[in-house]
Amino acid sequence: MDEDWRQRWQEGRIGFHREAVHPALERHWPCLGVGEGTKVLVPLCGKSLDMRWLAARGHPVLGIELAEPAIEQFMAEGEGEVSRYHQSRFTVSRQGKVELWCGDFFHFHVNEAADLGAFYDRAALIALPEAKRQRYAFHLAQLLPPGARGLLVSLTRAPGDTGGPPFDVTADEVIERFSPNFEVTHLEDGERQPDSGFQESVWQLVRRGPGRS
Repeated sequence: MDEDWRQRWQEGRIGFHREAVHPALERHWPCLGVGEGTKVLVPLCGKSLDMRWLAARGHPVLGIELAEPAIEQFMAEGEGEVSRYHQSRFTVSRQGKVELWCGDFFHFHVNEAADLGAFYDRAALIALPEAKRQRYAFHLAQLLPPGARGLLVSLTRAPGDTGGPPFDVTADEVIERFSPNFEVTHLEDGERQPDSGFQESVWQLVRRGPGRS
């Protein structure tokens, strides 16, 4: 699957990329109470404009993306000097408040994530096949300290549609995957799109700490 993902970016097959900030981010992020200056983790970030929106509101952003073309396009479409360096298995590109780590999300470890305090997932969970989604939920929890909060956007496909990515992730699965380590709150369901049959749901997640259940 990793090679397929890189190929999609090489060939420009990126229909999942939004040319505008996600409206659910604009609606719900201000209500999370994430303080200015809190670093936000964005797994499988692509070249999402949502990262620039977060940075414009005072958040350092750390995105992780496997496909190098996505990172190069993000930097080319932005403003300001780009610096690059290597960190363990990753090549890191920084522009303003945004730093993008090129590599496998599952190789990003907690010692590299010590200053993270929030997260945003619009297209990470739904990009992964079922066999990897439990691993993703557990790994995300290991990277975030107690009290860290964020938004998750899940997606269901039309009944009978088993294609992907993006993959069908039900509300029951979101709760099952994340509730062991997060307080999970359902915020909204979007309208099912007539052309694709997709319906998005938005969730607030807060990392549990010791003694919280």
